[in-house]
Amino acid sequence: MKKEEIDTIIEKQRDFFATGRTLDVNYRINALKKLRYAVKKHENEINAALKADLGKSAFEGYMCEIGLTLSELTYMINHTKRFSSEKRVPTPLAQYVSRSYVKPSPYGVTLIMSPWNYPFMLTLDPLADALAAGNTAVLKPSAYSPHTSEVIAKIIRECFDPRYVAVITGGRQENSYLLDGDFDFIFFTGSQAVGKEVMRHAADKLIPVALELGGKSPCIVDSTAKIKLAAKRIVFGKLLNCGQTCVAPDYIYCDERIKGRLIEEIKLQIEKQYGKQPLLNKNYGKIINEKHFERISALIDPEKVVYGGSTDREHLRIEPTILDNVSWDDPVMQEEIFGPVIPVLTFRGIGEAVNRINSMPHPLALYIFSENRQTIGFVTGRCQFGGGCVNDTIIHLATSSMGFGGVGASGMGAYHGKVGFDTFSHKKSIVDKKTFLDLPMRYQPYKDINDKLIRIFLR
Repeated sequence: MKKEEIDTIIEKQRDFFATGRTLDVNYRINALKKLRYAVKKHENEINAALKADLGKSAFEGYMCEIGLTLSELTYMINHTKRFSSEKRVPTPLAQYVSRSYVKPSPYGVTLIMSPWNYPFMLTLDPLADALAAGNTAVLKPSAYSPHTSEVIAKIIRECFDPRYVAVITGGRQENSYLLDGDFDFIFFTGSQAVGKEVMRHAADKLIPVALELGGKSPCIVDSTAKIKLAAKRIVFGKLLNCGQTCVAPDYIYCDERIKGRLIEEIKLQIEKQYGKQPLLNKNYGKIINEKHFERISALIDPEKVVYGGSTDREHLRIEPTILDNVSWDDPVMQEEIFGPVIPVLTFRGIGEAVNRINSMPHPLALYIFSENRQTIGFVTGRCQFGGGCVNDTIIHLATSSMGFGGVGASGMGAYHGKVGFDTFSHKKSIVDKKTFLDLPMRYQPYKDINDKLIRIFLR
């Protein structure tokens, strides 16, 4: 798509927003209902697209993409009216007689740029929040998941006038044109490297941004953990979508005393959940493309493989792989893995683990497996991370009642539910001052009595 075409779409959306139609709460709710109906209608097509792009089974496609999208849409349909209402707040005595309130208002024309790993959910989830807040939206799904992008474009065309919601496909050139566009808010999900570019472009025009990035999310297992259950839940979270999940446990950091038992249980769980030959399991997905296949394969040190390690280049599949005797200097610990490779590192005491984690860029997620409440409180209180779980993985993002986002290098801003509505809204603080009474103390000429009154009110 040419730059002029993209600029025209943005301009038409700005004109549409200026009509005020999206300020009508019922208009927003009807838009969300229309989108929810279309998602249900096209479920089979969405699943087929996810299968083609990522090898996802229909079960995983619904559990991790379609179902979560429908859940967010339903939540916003049920709560948008309340979220959109003015909220009265206390007025200081010095402003007597007044009514003070906060009025949520949409930013205007928003850009939502989504990644390839959960291409459907990570496009439509933020769209639900943006529409609930009263914005228009331009969607830019990833070029790496073309089949899903095509279905998204079909659904959006079916539901909305492009002056309200538009989809732009394509690659880097289209991304560049979009980042030069005159948007009121940018919501980006993807890598840290591209996130920095988004922020640089936004800074030129002082456009507010929300960045959902990634990082090396630790999975801590202490000596009190229920090892079998921990292994089961770690394997689920790590190998979901072949590890191509921004909040997947990136590496296991365990007490050295239980490392052997934990590794053996993880091996058993891999075979229990995926079979003895995962590469032949039709429900085990694939790596998105050859570039990422090569990158992940290069992180596997054959000398440190204690389980797995096989690959299927033709079908872009990598066997679940456990690496032992890993050091912090190994290549696998220098970048986010984003694949089915499980490095195992050890600590002697929980203080050592917390210090090490805090010495690294803040991760998007952190997981702690322990039966010791003091240890759990110490880790969750001392470590900086976006969100996480105690004695489980992944599931903290599957609720509209909590925000999902990063901190520091793993991102800024959050979304889902009320937090998502707030992310796509500006809150106007307004004082409605009554005219039947006017306190004279603030006006010149200043008098001693007014000085005394000011000190009574403001202290």
